[in-house]
Amino acid sequence: MLGRLGSDLRRAGFTVGALEALWGADAAAALHRGERVPARRVLEARRAEHGSSADLAALAELFVLGLPVPADDLARALPELGVDAAVELGLIARRGTSVVASLDLRPYAFTDARGIGEWWILSDLGELAIGGALGEQHVLGVGGASTTLAGLMLPTPARSVLDLGTGCGIQAMHASRFADRVVATDISERALRLAGMNLELNGIDGVELRLGSLYEPVAGERFDRIVSNPPFVITPRTEGVPEYDYRDGGMVGDALVEAVIRAAGDHLEPGGVAQLLGNWEYAGDHDGLARAAEWAGDLDHWIVEREVQHVTEYAETWIRDGGTRPGTDAFDRLYTAWLDDFEARGVDRVGFGYVLLRRGDAADVATGARGSTGPARVERLHGPLGDVGAGLGGHLADCLIAHDRQSALTDGELGATRLTVAGDVTEERHYWPGDDDPTAMLLRQGGGFARTVVLGTGLAALVGACDGELAVGAIIGALAQLLEVDEQALAAELLPAVRALIDDGMLLLPSE
Repeated sequence: MLGRLGSDLRRAGFTVGALEALWGADAAAALHRGERVPARRVLEARRAEHGSSADLAALAELFVLGLPVPADDLARALPELGVDAAVELGLIARRGTSVVASLDLRPYAFTDARGIGEWWILSDLGELAIGGALGEQHVLGVGGASTTLAGLMLPTPARSVLDLGTGCGIQAMHASRFADRVVATDISERALRLAGMNLELNGIDGVELRLGSLYEPVAGERFDRIVSNPPFVITPRTEGVPEYDYRDGGMVGDALVEAVIRAAGDHLEPGGVAQLLGNWEYAGDHDGLARAAEWAGDLDHWIVEREVQHVTEYAETWIRDGGTRPGTDAFDRLYTAWLDDFEARGVDRVGFGYVLLRRGDAADVATGARGSTGPARVERLHGPLGDVGAGLGGHLADCLIAHDRQSALTDGELGATRLTVAGDVTEERHYWPGDDDPTAMLLRQGGGFARTVVLGTGLAALVGACDGELAVGAIIGALAQLLEVDEQALAAELLPAVRALIDDGMLLLPSE
């Protein structure tokens, strides 16, 4: 039946671009903010004009806006599936001569290293359609965290991938594009049912679904890759506070994220990589990001904190996320419970970020290098990202390879290497009016994490000379003569900075 549904959706042109064209960019933007009135007004005003787009409009009203539509209109929009089969699938329910959606169904477009793609995603109805707070067993569709993690995935081939806490299945679907085999787990039977429907609807094979908590369904197994958008939200374990399957892990504070990180190494093949999103708590002088790094133990790790919220802002965000509106008694009651919980544990802020873990000997596996040191990077990068195109995952993969290669080189070997400046890197100089010498020199990265590096005179000159013609050591030797400084001392100053720029993807090693 899902194959027939897919045929009907293709015939109706049920795509992201077609929907935006149907109601316009302004209404589409309002929908992203959770407001359907503008889109509804456009469709009502143009109802007589739909013509060939009538089927698309009916599907949009039903599944995206959550409005009832006449059963006859849906029958025309789904000629192969039919209304009765849609009821049997659990997509819709009859209400007299009309039908209403029982599930959210919408197109999802993306771009990754393999190109442009588009799927249809089934999930539970959101607060827009149900007009109130979500149920605790709610299965979320594709949200902001979903697209963030999908963009972070390393786009390199893998034999096996574990999607821990798959939800509607979106990460498993993305992983299937570069993996031979995917195992997707979840504690929710309903989530696995919807994930299975999404896989079938989009014709995706090679994904095995397993029921269970965290790593229990894969005990004793190892994978080349683990991806997880775990239920990391820090929710009070208090009676009367909803506990949503899709976001609340049932543990106190950030213990769920800690558990996922600490156990990851037991389920990774040598050289295997785990990637997840997470929260970590700050309590007084206790640094949350440093705690997250401790959880990684002996694993290579690269943890990037993207933002920190005060507990008041954090509580407001997630109470609203559950569909409880500010200004209501229910909102105030939940708000009090969240702040009481944070206060009892001395927590005043919550960090959010990206976690990349790698099991030992990764450099040997990836590059054949010997004696290299795996990354142990912990960074606060709270600003906007650069132009990442198909996602940040490609940049992460390139940086890991570059780190493994440069860390395997002695200083002498690095000095004999010819480097080039990455194509997205620019130099910026600032002058006081009338001065010949710059007061500040900055190296800016257009892609990746959009890093800005403050340059000294020597490093600026070295980077400027990295055109692939001269070796690093030769450049340093020439600079030492020009600046009238000791060459060895200058090399000791500049080579660590060169290694850091290689790690960040700003200076490029020659192709192997």
